[in-house]
Parts: sequence; structure tokens; C-alpha cells
Amino acid sequence: MQTPKMKTPVSRFRRGPSRPLNSSFKSPVRSPAPKPPAAEDQTSLAKEVEMLRKREAELKEQLAQLQQEGYHEDDLPECIQVLHRYNEMKDIGQMLLGRLATLEGVTTREMYQKFELNLED
Repeated sequence: MQTPKMKTPVSRFRRGPSRPLNSSFKSPVRSPAPKPPAAEDQTSLAKEVEMLRKREAELKEQLAQLQQEGYHEDDLPECIQVLHRYNEMKDIGQMLLGRLATLEGVTTREMYQKFELNLED
């Protein structure tokens, strides 16, 4: 025996024109119009802009001082590469100290003291 197929009129459930399923959703609720900033907000924004301009001037001054001392922006990539290499080697050293500490049954702090290393390094 075959079950009868029910036909549901799909068109009666649709509202408006059909859209693809992957289209963006548009909410029927309207967002409020942006309010113009109050006088207090404008003064605080003006203060913030002034503070940022001062900070920019300080940074430009620091940059000029560094350039006078012989530092150049072109050297930066090489310095970064050397710092990366240093950090990798330092991480390996710390890992080895941790493993030695585990093997000897002591803390890493004790290993630093044993090898006369500074904990801050």
C-alpha cells in the first residue's frame, strides 16, 4: 500500500519575493539615526586630538634623535632577524635547563643558581 503524498502549497508561506538562501538578512527594524555629538563630546574629542598631536610631535623628536645617534630605519629588518634568532636560542636553553632540572629532581630556579645564571635573563 502506498502512502498518499501531501501537497503543501509553499507559496502561501512566502512573504514577498523569493530570495536565495545565501542572501544577506535585512532586519525590518530600523536603526536610529546617529545623533550629532554633544558639545561635551566635541570638547573631549578636541582634547584627544590635541593629545595625539603632541604625542606625534614627541615621536618625531625621538626619531630624529635616534637618527642623529646613527640608527637607521634600513637596519631594522636585520635587527629583528637577529632578535628572533636570539629568542629561539634562549628558548632552547631554557628548555634544556628544565629537562636537566627534571632529571636531577630539582627546580629550574636551582639550575639557574647552579650555572650562575640570572633569572631575569
